[in-house]
Amino acid sequence: MKKNLQQLANWLNIENQAFPETVVTGISIDTRTIEQGDLFIPFRGEAVNGHRFVEQAFEKGAAAALWMNDEPNPPQHLPLIFVDNPEIALQEMAKGYRNEHKATFIGITGSNGKTSSKDILASSLAPYYKVQKTIGNFNNQLGLPITILQLDEDTEISVLEMGMSGFGEIEFLTKLARPHYAIITNIGEAHMQDLGSREGIAQAKFEIIQGLDDNGVLFFDGDEPLLQNLITKQPTLSTQSVGFTQGLDLVASNIVANAEGSNFHVEGTIDGDFFISVLGEHQVKNTLNAMLVSKALGLTDEQIRAALKQVVLTDMRMQLIPVGDVLFINDAYNAAPTSMHAAVQFVNQTSIRGDKWLVLGDMLELGDDEQQMHEEIAQHIDSDVVSYVCLYGPRMKWLYEKLQGQFNSELLVYSEADYAPIIETIKQYATNDTLILVKGSRGMKLETIIQNVAQ
Repeated sequence: MKKNLQQLANWLNIENQAFPETVVTGISIDTRTIEQGDLFIPFRGEAVNGHRFVEQAFEKGAAAALWMNDEPNPPQHLPLIFVDNPEIALQEMAKGYRNEHKATFIGITGSNGKTSSKDILASSLAPYYKVQKTIGNFNNQLGLPITILQLDEDTEISVLEMGMSGFGEIEFLTKLARPHYAIITNIGEAHMQDLGSREGIAQAKFEIIQGLDDNGVLFFDGDEPLLQNLITKQPTLSTQSVGFTQGLDLVASNIVANAEGSNFHVEGTIDGDFFISVLGEHQVKNTLNAMLVSKALGLTDEQIRAALKQVVLTDMRMQLIPVGDVLFINDAYNAAPTSMHAAVQFVNQTSIRGDKWLVLGDMLELGDDEQQMHEEIAQHIDSDVVSYVCLYGPRMKWLYEKLQGQFNSELLVYSEADYAPIIETIKQYATNDTLILVKGSRGMKLETIIQNVAQ
């Protein structure tokens, strides 16, 4: 972005802007990461008032800053834009920049797989277009506007992740981003405590169509009846479906994993054999959406095939990590029942290594049914295939008690709040034939186990 303060003020309907020719080239809400030319946005909270850091932001390279109208003692010598509410101002500036930008915008939501889908799609398009994607978890009412305002003016494709915890949040984000294409990866159980049911979750995710371009297309998990039901109520909505069920627009089969990734076959809008350097059937389904979007943007099957071979995911998403002789699958970024079942199922089926372990941590934010959802993991663990199960966190005690009849006591390890028993078990009993899945909600920080085994 390269805009002067008068242009920003116009987006905010502000007249008589001081320092109108001062140019900003980015957005920052944190003086620790500010870059030369940024517009610094101070927020005022109960504990911290960002206005205290405005002058420091200028010292570190900021070109200008916002300032709340009711905040006293604004520095008179600095380029400031005066606003009533910095958050609303941020969103309005993002809306203004989005309205001017010529990129194709793609919005992604879903219970699981948003970040993986974003990475796969952006990697697939990057050899052929200038692509920018949501960085980290900047996917909410603050993060998405920042992502939009950080787009280069010559960006051709913007891949935007959209997160939520309640109704109305996706609607807000999609109306701001106005995507040309939208993806719903799946419907799981995350945020059940806020949305009440999987039907409620589906409805909240489906809000993404409310900002979809009039000629836009929704790509979705065709194996999910809740989405199919919602789509039947939108007869004018253009859609394409992916999954493992015959009759969908793109169907994957013959998925075979090895230490490098997954080979699979597709039929439908695209036909042929493909490879992606990512593990798991659920990641193959995420790939199907990326393939269809790539096709819609004009890529050939061969271009799609070549790009998929180069895909790299954000860390801690089915990430293979060798530590000494042991091979870990680090899937510790997050967990909900749907993604937990998929990851465990992958371990059951894979032939990458013969000695298979599970290191599982609590799944958070599941609401009143959390005990049942933890216990149900037992149904997916094949005791004839899995050697050791190591469980961490207070909620995993429910699964531990459920598994006691399936595993000998020395093969079933439980620790409520200390990683050490699991780390010691791995160090003592894992071999050069051992594959260990590590998965739990972000708050459990299970990557700590891998880091300590490596020491």
